[in-house]
Amino acid sequence: MAFSNYKDIGSVLKEFQITYTEANFMGEVEFNISDYFREDLQTVMQDGVPSASEFSICENLIYPILKEVWKCYRSNFVLWGHRALTYDENLSGFPEYILARRSPLGKVVFDKPYFLLVEAKQDKFSEGWAQCLAEMVAAQRLNDELQITIFGIVSNGKDWEFSKLEKTSFIQNKNRYFIQDLDRLFAAVNYVFKECESQLNQLVVA
Repeated sequence: MAFSNYKDIGSVLKEFQITYTEANFMGEVEFNISDYFREDLQTVMQDGVPSASEFSICENLIYPILKEVWKCYRSNFVLWGHRALTYDENLSGFPEYILARRSPLGKVVFDKPYFLLVEAKQDKFSEGWAQCLAEMVAAQRLNDELQITIFGIVSNGKDWEFSKLEKTSFIQNKNRYFIQDLDRLFAAVNYVFKECESQLNQLVVA
């Protein structure tokens, strides 16, 4: 079944026998946002129509933030947009964005996924989380026995929610982050990248 067919997070939890908890686990790692980025985003939000469509939200609000942070981690990771993610016939589809380990074979080779972002289409965060959790399960299984923590983000461009999947435990962060508070949002996104990098480094050492 395609990820987009999952509409209720409870059914995903039950199907894959995952426990659900809420906690404020998110850290914040300060990120230096350039003046150019601030001014460009402000121009888009003030004079453009960034929420005109689902594609517009991704291109104008979500991707620029992810890309800005990813540039600091690009030696270890590739940020994929709308790329197929398939574990089996029940776990397949096209997440909006995937952060995956950079393959030693080259940047065009898709490697192990570490976090996924799903757009909350029409502001339906509950459906977004059902889809995101299914994607996180697929990512976890694609990492085989490595037992890494998979991170998930659901966003409508303005509001950002975070979660993580540790083995069979899904933890949703209680607090949201908002594009109006850009420094805290970037610090949260940077925290997720930093955690992914830390896990990757531990695997390399091991």
